[in-house]
Amino acid sequence: MTSASTPTRRDPYAVLRVRDFRFLLIGRVLASLGGEMLSFAIAWELWLRTHSTLALGLVGLAQVLPVIVLSLPGGHFADQHDRKRIMIAGQSLFVVCSVSLAVLSWLQGPIPVIYGVLLAIGTVRAFSDPASSALVPQTVPPELFANAATWNSSSWQLAAITGPAIAGVWVAAVHSVTWLYVFDACAIAVYVVLLTLIRGRRVPLARKAATLESLKEGLRFMGKTRVVLAAITLDMFAVLFGGAVALLPVYATDILKVGPTGLGIMRAAPSVGALLMALVLAHMPAFKKAGKTLLTAVVGFGLATIVFGLSRNFVLSVLMLFVLGALDNISVVIRATLMLTRVPDTMRGRISAVNGLFISMSNELGTFESGLLAAAVGPVIAVWGGGIGTILVVMVVGAVFPEMRRLKSLEPEPETETVAG
Repeated sequence: MTSASTPTRRDPYAVLRVRDFRFLLIGRVLASLGGEMLSFAIAWELWLRTHSTLALGLVGLAQVLPVIVLSLPGGHFADQHDRKRIMIAGQSLFVVCSVSLAVLSWLQGPIPVIYGVLLAIGTVRAFSDPASSALVPQTVPPELFANAATWNSSSWQLAAITGPAIAGVWVAAVHSVTWLYVFDACAIAVYVVLLTLIRGRRVPLARKAATLESLKEGLRFMGKTRVVLAAITLDMFAVLFGGAVALLPVYATDILKVGPTGLGIMRAAPSVGALLMALVLAHMPAFKKAGKTLLTAVVGFGLATIVFGLSRNFVLSVLMLFVLGALDNISVVIRATLMLTRVPDTMRGRISAVNGLFISMSNELGTFESGLLAAAVGPVIAVWGGGIGTILVVMVVGAVFPEMRRLKSLEPEPETETVAG
């Protein structure tokens, strides 16, 4: 018989035995897979029709502008209404948008209308994403939050690897992207069905309040919960400065001279590293020094970026991208777990909206920063300079937020449980 003092072995698959989470995870895998194919299809179609890099840049801008403007109101809305219903409505609108893009692709419709659909997708995302993040705690018990964050990350990375690969093979075979939009619509439709099957536990919603006052309340909570603020800040500036991926086409053609095939390998390498790291984290014991682990991982991210920037060897470059993705996923899992364990149910929508806003801005601004710096000083200096900037950010965050250095367990704090109740 096992003694009471014997530590229980961690079950890496525990969360997959929870019925509601399985439905949510399967739906997210399908939706993410379809979304990656849709992104590939839009970029490919607009490039062939316009041969304009500005047209490609406007794809991201059209989708991120509504997120920047509406994310905080979207988080407020998610905290005051049933999150599953918001998700069902949002995903249903995504189906309509995907079908619209399929029709526009089939008929070679006006390009401004395509951007209009992308603007609609961004608007729906502003309300759907905070509700999506807040829905996870309704499907799993608190002791499985970290396990859920790890598997969520794994599912996205799997889609990031397979989606573009499948889309590329399909387009090479049939020379058309129309059916990629159709696949995305069907995948999201299945996700909607799975969402309707989720029972979920009841969670308290925020008290009814004016939007402005509600947003202030969320920002005040963010200011008080400094480990969450530190994790979001760290991720935002690491992505902002460590934008090696944005310059991969330049490395493929001008520096490493590996062509489109090499570019495909390099684009996949970070996601492969992240996926394998997610599987490792699922089998590892819970973090005992989560704060120091996070800071160390981001320093490693910066170092890998520097080595990639200086490398002239294709194998070494791919290896550094692999390491970069693996270390970044440690940051993703810790931050996502903190969002689950340290944020009360009544504020999950607003805090998730702030997190999503930071991520969206850092991704888009990071791409812009990398391109602008590369134009000024060259791509090599831009990349390794960004790696150095990432390391400096870690030093600043570690100094300004000593709570992060002292953070050990990712388990919920008693105060959070009291507020949530």
